[in-house]
Amino acid sequence: MKYKGEGSDYSNSSNKTGVLLVNLGTPDRPVCPSLRKYLSEFLMDPRVVEIPKLLRLILVRGIIVNVRSHKSAANYRKIWSDRGSPLMVNSIDLVDKVANAMGEEYSVMLAMRYGSPSMDSQIKALHKSGVRRLIVLPLYPQYSGSTSGSTFDALAKSLSTYRWVPSLSFVDSYYDHPLYIKALADSVRKHWGRSEKAQKLVMTFHGVPIKFIDRGDPYFEQCKATAKLLADELELRDDDWLLVFQSRLGAEPWLQPYCDETLKNLPGAGVESVDMICPGFSADCLETLEEIDGENREYFMNAGGKSYSYIPCLNDSNAHTALISKIVEENLVSS
Repeated sequence: MKYKGEGSDYSNSSNKTGVLLVNLGTPDRPVCPSLRKYLSEFLMDPRVVEIPKLLRLILVRGIIVNVRSHKSAANYRKIWSDRGSPLMVNSIDLVDKVANAMGEEYSVMLAMRYGSPSMDSQIKALHKSGVRRLIVLPLYPQYSGSTSGSTFDALAKSLSTYRWVPSLSFVDSYYDHPLYIKALADSVRKHWGRSEKAQKLVMTFHGVPIKFIDRGDPYFEQCKATAKLLADELELRDDDWLLVFQSRLGAEPWLQPYCDETLKNLPGAGVESVDMICPGFSADCLETLEEIDGENREYFMNAGGKSYSYIPCLNDSNAHTALISKIVEENLVSS
């Protein structure tokens, strides 16, 4: 007797281990319609905007998306390349290098939490190829419910539709991984080898509302831990570096000190040169290239600053490739 499922893609299994690297996402094009679609999907996530659904619908689709889409599209156009969004380009290049480093025993794919390629489509592709061991690694070094937690939500929702759920390993964070800290430190040292060391190394992380932390999110503590480990690795004194938070949205209080306000005040306090690094971002994107290397540079220089340098994210560097490959190896699950 032959059963219906026999011989189908779903009845076969492979010895390969699936690796799904997940980043935040990006609009398909730097134009308003794409931004409205992307922002709507992103901000309607209850992990990102924690208010009742009806109020979130009114706020996001009725106000924020319409107000922000034009400005966001213009900002994306400033950093867009022939290959597309920097976040997408950098993420694709990283995944390609990790795939080459890991070898044929692994099937390494990229997914975006919002936008394309979606997590659901990539999980489906891995499943149809026979992958029955899956490692999911959100490319967020520090855990937050709004990033890694949301990624897990999407993963669980997708897998809930499968009869045969793969063996699963989910990496919630790697904020203190020795190779991560060393890679960050080496990127700073490389910058210092090319340019004069600034008075302050400013480590800026994406902010979240303080209420997230009050409700148990470990993000703040993990950001502080990463910053201290990086400062120690670089043998910095306490007054050689600063920890700040960027990209706040709305009127409610977010994690402080705020990056923009700090940079506006530093020249008046005698700090005329800064080196900026974004340890919470795995790949350069709108928030690093336009906000930190653009907008915040202007704040600092207009306030009297003399020298402002941005240190790029790890992107597809060899050190980043080695880090991601090592994390995958450490999180292998048995079938």
